[in-house]
This record gives sequence, structure tokens and C-alpha cells, in this order.
Amino acid sequence: MADLSRPVSLADEHSPYRARCERILGRIFASYGPHDFAVRLWDGSHPIWPAEGRPRFTLVIQHPGAVRRMFLPPSEVNLGEAFLFGDYDIEGDIFAATSLLDYFPHVRLGAFELAGLVADLLALPGPHAAQTARPGLRPSGQAHSRRRDRETVRFHYDVSNAFYALWLDKNMQYSCAYFRNGEEDLDTAQCQKMAHICRKLRLQPGERLLDIGCGWGGLALYAAERFGAEVTGITLSEPQAALANQRIRARGLEDRCRVLVMDYREVPSDPPFDKLVSVGMFEHVGAARLPGYFAQAWRLLKPGGLFLNHGIGSIKAHNRRGRGLKRWLARPNSFMDRYVFPDGELVDIHETLQAAEGVGFEVRDVEALREHYALTLRHWVRRLEARHAEALQHVDEPTYRVWRLYMAGCAHSFASSQISVYQALLSRNTASGISGQPWTRAHLYEG
Repeated sequence: MADLSRPVSLADEHSPYRARCERILGRIFASYGPHDFAVRLWDGSHPIWPAEGRPRFTLVIQHPGAVRRMFLPPSEVNLGEAFLFGDYDIEGDIFAATSLLDYFPHVRLGAFELAGLVADLLALPGPHAAQTARPGLRPSGQAHSRRRDRETVRFHYDVSNAFYALWLDKNMQYSCAYFRNGEEDLDTAQCQKMAHICRKLRLQPGERLLDIGCGWGGLALYAAERFGAEVTGITLSEPQAALANQRIRARGLEDRCRVLVMDYREVPSDPPFDKLVSVGMFEHVGAARLPGYFAQAWRLLKPGGLFLNHGIGSIKAHNRRGRGLKRWLARPNSFMDRYVFPDGELVDIHETLQAAEGVGFEVRDVEALREHYALTLRHWVRRLEARHAEALQHVDEPTYRVWRLYMAGCAHSFASSQISVYQALLSRNTASGISGQPWTRAHLYEG
């Protein structure tokens, strides 16, 4: 392994900042291995640390103050913001670069080394004045109140329908796809996901289905068109609802499909629904609100009905170890909390199921789709990168970089089993205990 504390190139006598940056990065990456990436400084010269073999990615430091912005003080927010505002860039495989997020929390420096590092960082110029703006959100008020939930959800989803359409599938499914062999294209895998959900719900023609957090209405349309259900979708995003209803009208499905701008706590329970589904909304509920969430679902569902709850969850073993990327995900004042999903919370699956059982649901089936989400995110990032120029017609460069970074980071987190995504099928049994479920799971894999 290369000795990263001894950079290959010599400092340019006319660039004192260059020598200082080499020394800082050498200290930080001294224990990193294998050395599979390169670093290039702002002067465009050859990489100061050529990789051992072909580099998987290259960190491009754009100006002398970038390293100070990245590491003083050391935090995931500063590291993320430095990327958003172009202080550094990532050339090559951004998925490989996210492995650095696991490395940084484990950097250990002695007191003398740390003092030298801080002195070198302070000697670098500060960030450019134009980079002091913050596009993040710091919501006020009680967490997960209806008003605050509307604010945080709209912060993420009301970016631009056209922006999302550039890299999502044709049905605009912003949740984990379902792959049978991993070779399918994204459109096929997302249709397989919707079919898989409808089969789990044993959805029948004429049944009333509530889609909680329906997004742009892809699943609602699919259930109405392919399974003959009468579907009501709800979202807190007005642009999502507008596009969903436009698509419903275009397909002539207004008689059995509609999307409303409504909080799940506001849906009337009379008449109750035959089936409920929630895909990719659960992360916005909050751990403290889980009993109320499932109690509302119980009220909205007929006896004998089914509820499929699909959401990302943390993995308890990794919570104990405190691995690096977990620091980015759904933690107060984290990068994700400020720039991606304010107030988002990842709950262990056992806590989720315990809350569901606490209001009376029976757990009938649980499926982990961790690998499916890692692959879905890889599709999204590649599609977004391929349409960078078009994306900038709808959002600014920092927003583009937020999505590129957070989705690549999440792909790494799913692939390395730091987080997972679960579909939990819950039954509200009749008073006599009848669930109406078949003896086997064969129906889940038909077609």
C-alpha cells in the first residue's frame, strides 16, 4: 500500500497553499487503504497521489480554501456542503467515493498531529463569499406536527416535477424497484414492484384502496388500471397531486382514481377502505408518532383488510457499531436532515412491527428488499448524471449535487447492509380472528 503521508509530487515553490494541502490530506488519509483513488489540486497538474492501478475515482480540489471548508471543523455537514458548493468534485465512480464516509469517522490523530493539522487548516484561505449561502432547511415548531410535516415534505418533493422525471422511470416511482434477476431495466423493475405490492394486498376489482404518500400517482394508476381498484391517493405535495391527477385524466380513470393533497391524519374513516398501502412515506412519520400512525391505519381499514407498509429502516447491529454513513442518515443536524429529508427518521423493523401489533394488527409477511434498493439508487444516479445539463434547466447546481451525493451515499449504505427497506404486510383480522389469507405465499409470485 502506498504511503499517503509521503505525497509523490513535490510542492510547487510558487504555491505555498499546495504544499500545505498535500500535508493536510497526507495526514488525513495516512491509514486509508487500499489506495484506489487519486487526488488532483486546483492547478490542474498531475495527481498528487496517483492510485495503485487505475483509480476508481479522483477527488478534485478546486481551490486552496476547499480543504479548509471540508475539514474545519470535521463534520459530515461541512464535507457535504463543500461538495454542494463546488469546493471539490468527484470524477469517476461516485459510488466508490462514498466509501470514504465510512473511513473519516475512524481517523485517529495524536495530540501533536492534530495540533499541526488544525494549524495548517487555519492557514488556508476561507471559503469564497459566494459559497456562504445555505440551501438547506431548518424547520421550526414541533417535530412531525401537521404544519411542520407539510413544510419538510414539500422541501424535498416540490423541487420540480420535470427534474424528477429526468431520472425516474416512466411511472415516476420514487421508491425501491423490484428486480427478479438484477438485469431488468428500471421501467420493468418498477412495474414488477407495483405488481408485487398489488398481489401481496390480494387486490380485487372494485375494492377501495388508500395510497398513503402516493407521490406522482404511479401505484394508484397501476392499481386502478391493472387491478380494477377504486383508489384514493394522498400526498402533501401540490405539484405531485397536480401531475398525478393530470395523468389520471389522460388515461380516463377519473371514475376510479383520484389524488388529494391531504395529511394521513386527516383522512376520514367513514367509509373505511378495503386495503391500505404506504410506500416510501413511512420515513417521514417519526418514531414517536408510530402508535398514532398505525392507529389511524387501523381506523381507516375494514375488518378483514390488509395494510402493506413499505419503508426504510435502520439495522440494529450497525446502530451498535455506529458505522460512518449512519451518521448521514436521519440524525438531527446531519447532512441528510438539513439538505435532503428534514425530520426523517429510520426505525428498526422490530420497533415498527411492535407498534403495528400494539394497535391490533397481525404481521402476516415481512420482506427485506435491501439489495433491490441499492440497485435502484444506482440506476437513478447514473440516469441523473447522464442528464446533468438538462437537470440544470430545472434546478441549480447545488441542488443537482445534493441528489447525486445523497443517492450515491444511500446506495452504498444499502449495499453494505447499514440500512434496509422492508415491506410489512399487516392484517386487521375480524372479531373472530379471520384474516382471509391463503395457506401459502404462492400468490405473491404468480405472473
